[in-house]
Amino acid sequence: MTATAHSGAAALPVRPGERRWTEAEVAKIREQLQAEGAALRTEIDRAESDIADRLGDAIGDAGDDQADAGAKTFEREHELAMTHNARELLAQNERAVARIDAGTYGTCESCGEAIGKARLQAFPRATLCVRCKQREERR
Repeated sequence: MTATAHSGAAALPVRPGERRWTEAEVAKIREQLQAEGAALRTEIDRAESDIADRLGDAIGDAGDDQADAGAKTFEREHELAMTHNARELLAQNERAVARIDAGTYGTCESCGEAIGKARLQAFPRATLCVRCKQREERR
């Protein structure tokens, strides 16, 4: 089912036996995604600042022993990994909001069937139905 942004929440796909989306339900999902996005942006900005500070401290760390140098390297790598994960989550949130705007929210990107309202309410960033997600994870 293809919907346009003008079709509204009722046009979003649902699985058999599920009730149609209401405007309030879609608005709640959108607000949740946007709030998480704002929190992730704040987290990313803080982490990038911390990373820059740690990289600047690297010159002053020249006299550290191997254990101290290793611990500081681990901390920097951990911050980089956390920032990367936060960016990935932010991109998923933004993509979900864009799918809501486009009227394609709730459609599996692999098979084109409905993802399922309950799945999206539990995990609003989902882009695959359970069957396609399981198939992807087995690969």
